[in-house]
Amino acid sequence: MDSVSMLARYGDNLTSKEYITDPAIARDEEIKQMILVLLTPEKSALLVGKAGIGKTAIVEGLAYRIQKNLVPEALKGYEIIKINISSFMGTTLNDKAMDNRLDILVRELAQKKKTIVFIDETHLLVSKTGGIDFANMLKAGLDRGTIKMIGATTNEEYEQYILRDRAFLRRFQKIDVLEADKPTTVKILMGTIPKLEKQIGVTIGYQPYITEKIMSFIVEMTDEYKRVYEISSRYPDICLTIVANAFTYALYENNKIVRIKHFYKAICNTKSIYEDARIKEIARFKEEFAELITNENVNLSDKT
Repeated sequence: MDSVSMLARYGDNLTSKEYITDPAIARDEEIKQMILVLLTPEKSALLVGKAGIGKTAIVEGLAYRIQKNLVPEALKGYEIIKINISSFMGTTLNDKAMDNRLDILVRELAQKKKTIVFIDETHLLVSKTGGIDFANMLKAGLDRGTIKMIGATTNEEYEQYILRDRAFLRRFQKIDVLEADKPTTVKILMGTIPKLEKQIGVTIGYQPYITEKIMSFIVEMTDEYKRVYEISSRYPDICLTIVANAFTYALYENNKIVRIKHFYKAICNTKSIYEDARIKEIARFKEEFAELITNENVNLSDKT
């Protein structure tokens, strides 16, 4: 069983990924806090915030900065390896098997120099396996500074699981990740467009001024008080989903350029905001972009 690599099976090296743009736009302060924690002996970072606000993007932002040598000397050459903890734990039926897996993972990490392990949904370590065991298994590597960890979880799961586990909590320093405000979300959307264009293979057919106006509309229409209560997404994820859907509408129609009609379809079909809010936003969209709609002869009855 020792020949099995847990990192190969369940790990994703974030520092070897290709980043088209900075994945953590406007998150410099959170990245700075995370770096300061990682430079502190015997401490690892724990990102805590609502779902959909970009906690994973912040970790990818650090990986991006390591790639670009934009980190302190002490962090240069480090690898950030994301462990898919749901898959790692999902097929294990008993505690002994889980202990064996954890033991192999910890020993494998201990042999890798300059390693930062990133575990999203960190609360699962506490709620299902017992965070004390995992923290103690990592302790030797953490104490030597050869292994560092970044965790991420939501506010609710932090309070429900992690806060009660003092032994686990001692190893970490909490970093609060707040939801981006509206201007920041627009900035994130604008900065993410080149990534979407490369990934999906279509481009936005407007000058930055018009594009920013469309992004601002999408941010306004997904305001906190218009969102369906049950959905978990916040800024920027809730907006990014609508923008990505506009891109895929263009792709579906074999168009290489995203036009106003594609954004119209994405807005008409979003399930992220309440129905009454959606109807009002569709009417506002028609008014706000009336000139583009007329010039491009958009069929407003075609919403699919």
